[in-house]
Order: sequence, then C-alpha cells, then structure tokens
Amino acid sequence: MKTIFKIAIIFLAITGASTLLYNYTDIVFGNYDYFDKHGWIFLFSIAFFPRLTLLVSGLLVGSIQFGGLVWWLGFFFAPRILVAVLATASYWNQNPVLVIISWLIALGGESSEKFMITRRMRSPQRYDQGFSGSTIEAEYKVKD
Repeated sequence: MKTIFKIAIIFLAITGASTLLYNYTDIVFGNYDYFDKHGWIFLFSIAFFPRLTLLVSGLLVGSIQFGGLVWWLGFFFAPRILVAVLATASYWNQNPVLVIISWLIALGGESSEKFMITRRMRSPQRYDQGFSGSTIEAEYKVKD
C-alpha cells in the first residue's frame, strides 16, 4: 500500500508542478507524440541504459535535445532525471502516462543506485570461506 501511495503523491506533485509552470511562466511544453519520433526499442534502451542512449542518440542521430551545461551535469550525475526532464518538456501534453513512468523510473532508479554505491563504499565486502569452525582437521600420509 505504501508504494501506491508514493506513486500517487509523485503523480500529483509532477502534475501540479507542470500545471503551475505551464500557466504562470513562459515555459512551453511540446505537443509531440512520443511514438511519432521514437519506438519501443528506444523506450527500453533509455530506461535501462540512459547514458549510452543519450550519448548515441544525441551525438550520432540527433533525435533528442542535446548539449548545454545543465544537460552535461545531468548526463554525468543523474541521467535518469535528465531523461525525465526532457520527456516532460517534450511529451507532457500528448503522453502524460509515459512522462509519469519516466519520473517513477528516474526517482526510483537514481535513489537505489546512489544507495547501493554508498552502501558498498561504507562497508567492504567480506568473503565467507564456508568453514563453520575455526580449525580444520586432516590426516596426511607420507608416501615412501
């Protein structure tokens, strides 16, 4: 039940923030349909490999917005959040469900990735050799 409540809160927060930005600022959200420009392969690759997909599609193909200081900071430090921001700016009016899913992946993926990195940096891994006791007894015979 906690997960559904968190998803509802994130949905309401993103919807409220985008509504405020759209109504009270000069920010214009794109009216593009995601599936007119991209397909399912791009969708899965941007979800699972955001840095590689952003770099290849931005530099080589030119299918996404590319460049700028904030873009590069997002690319190096939080690529999933960069993807969610780009999706919000481009596809909010036509595909709000995809944008919400991108924000859920961004917030969940970035937080879990940072959690795992900090956990591994704090406690080094200890390898268990599989021995239950402190000594091992063995008998050896010398061949003549």
